[in-house]
Amino acid sequence: MRAFLVVFLIAMTVTLAGIPWVRRAAIAMGLVDLPSQRKAHRTPTPLLGGTAIFIGAIIGVLLIYGGNPQPTVIGVVLAASVVALTGLIDDYRPLPAWAKLGGQLLGFLILAYFGIRVRLPVPDFVNYAITLIWLLGITNAINFLDNMDGLSAGISAVSSSFILLLALINGQFLVGALAAGLLGACLGFLRYNFPPAQIFMGDVGSLFLGFLLAVLGIQLRFPANSNFVTWMVPVFILGLPIFDMVLVVTSRIRRGLSPNTPGKDHISHRLVRLGFSSREAVLILYLISGVLGMMALFITQATIPEGYIVAAVTAVFGVVAIWWLERRWKESENE
Repeated sequence: MRAFLVVFLIAMTVTLAGIPWVRRAAIAMGLVDLPSQRKAHRTPTPLLGGTAIFIGAIIGVLLIYGGNPQPTVIGVVLAASVVALTGLIDDYRPLPAWAKLGGQLLGFLILAYFGIRVRLPVPDFVNYAITLIWLLGITNAINFLDNMDGLSAGISAVSSSFILLLALINGQFLVGALAAGLLGACLGFLRYNFPPAQIFMGDVGSLFLGFLLAVLGIQLRFPANSNFVTWMVPVFILGLPIFDMVLVVTSRIRRGLSPNTPGKDHISHRLVRLGFSSREAVLILYLISGVLGMMALFITQATIPEGYIVAAVTAVFGVVAIWWLERRWKESENE
């Protein structure tokens, strides 16, 4: 517990101290996100805030391990660094989708080299395939979610806090240290990113957060319960970004658009269209993410039937929510 607190404080302090420097550098380099009809912000806002998140989280973890990190730590840090670098390059000079995907695939290969993968009772090649799908899905879901001030960092903070709690309960030091570093870095960043934002994280931040959260979900272990139910735990913890990605992709395909087309069709934008302010929409989504985290805590102790009943009810609720939100979207298009 004490070590996790140290990691948390180091990560938050480094991020808080680093943001003003990063902000000035981004402005000097012209790395500023300009407003447009497809974006929620109204004033030019510097990018690259994610570099401070990355540095804060990584320094916090490496300092606690001293000069002798475990191989798993080295693998996670190397893989996450590659993905963060991909995002940094994209912020400086936009990359084609295949290049961004290539950076994420390289991150996966590094993890695979260090033996970091899903460990379900299935053949190893299936575990690696599931790992790849999970990494790509969550990395890009958090990237998608970075569409409103304070949203991606806040949801990442909520998710990492539940992962940290589960690591404490199950005695997983590595997962706990990484989650504590991520939580501290996200909270430090939110000081400057909560609405109205003074800086954006950019792809360097959103890709790093998504990738590391996906890795933490893979590394969580629940020896007291069956893998046939506990695989749902990280899915629930990261349920909000998963829901947002499914909603957006479904909506864009329905409208004949590419899933990568920018637009104000995310769950956050839809809440604003329902009459909430941007700040209220973000806080509502924090609350929903917290509820899903509480459900994840329940599933860690659930029997297999209980776990699947909860998952089925939640899935039905999610489908109904997507249907209702899409119906409201169609109605607004026809007005």
